Amino acid sequence: MTKEAVLYKKEDSRIRCLACARKCLIGEEQTGFCGVRSVRNGKLHLDVYGKIAAAHIDPIEKKPLVHFNPGSKVFSFSTYGCNWMCMYCQNYDISQRRKAEGVELSPEEIVELAMGYDVDGMTYTYNEPAIFAEFAHDVGIVAKKHGLFNTMVSNGYWTPNLVDYVRDFLDAVTIDFKGNGEQKFLRRYTGATSAEPIIETASELSKKGIHVEITDLIIPQIGDDIEAAKQLLTKLYDQLGADIPIHFLRFHPDYKLNYLPWTPVETLERHYKLAKELGFKFVYIGNVPGHPYENTYCPNCGNLVIRRYSFDILEWHLTEDMRCKFCGYKLPIKGKLSRHAFKERFEPVFI
Repeated sequence: MTKEAVLYKKEDSRIRCLACARKCLIGEEQTGFCGVRSVRNGKLHLDVYGKIAAAHIDPIEKKPLVHFNPGSKVFSFSTYGCNWMCMYCQNYDISQRRKAEGVELSPEEIVELAMGYDVDGMTYTYNEPAIFAEFAHDVGIVAKKHGLFNTMVSNGYWTPNLVDYVRDFLDAVTIDFKGNGEQKFLRRYTGATSAEPIIETASELSKKGIHVEITDLIIPQIGDDIEAAKQLLTKLYDQLGADIPIHFLRFHPDYKLNYLPWTPVETLERHYKLAKELGFKFVYIGNVPGHPYENTYCPNCGNLVIRRYSFDILEWHLTEDMRCKFCGYKLPIKGKLSRHAFKERFEPVFI
């Protein structure tokens, strides 16, 4: 199964892909950097359309999305390929495999499969969804017709064309910065040129009413510079405001950076403190189960309103309209508490 892409334009004898900020210029019988968008007969094709590499049922907090339909159960899936080459990628067997293969399912079949697991929504994740945007779009449109929401986990290295393209189906997105978005880090360890396209993507998605949460993977020794963090956070604050959730994630050794140590918790706490000092109201530490900064606190009265352990919700002290039960402050959490919130939400998917 393959399909002509939507996100491209012709430039003389070649094709300019418009799915991500690389904007690959691709000749006949050639393939873009991602490995799954190729030119044949003068048209750009998405070679992984309808091909699933991995699928699983996850808690929405795993994305992480903690201010969007908390406690939800989501059908997560990916294709192969990626527009980055992260040297620490924990899904490198999926993202760095540049092959048009996978289990073939139509968008309708995927949504039918998802509904069989009684999920609340869909998540396009595990590799970069920008590269299979047309596939995600078609699945998303079907999903919305059946009352399911749509979310993405993305590096945000997009084009304005892609931002416009996802408007009719995407409800929420996690934008993953790496190493505080520091330029030298990005160029060496991800293959991206800078963080500016990512910041622009996050800003434009938010302006269009799509819920955005920010993660920053803090990598010890090479991607933990606190001054770089301050520069990035200042730009994000100016573009997205104080209510945007910020997650600092703990690195664990993997792929080509398996010689580095885990991120010290103290390093994450310094980043947390910096973000709070800059005015962000909702800051979290991820990949440190049991840490008090996994929880949500009311920015008005300071009381704990959502207690978590890893991806599980243990306590809930908000009203149905997301007001603090202690002081009445309305938190900027979209949607509602899912009926699945206090149940097991990890399930294997058999395809």
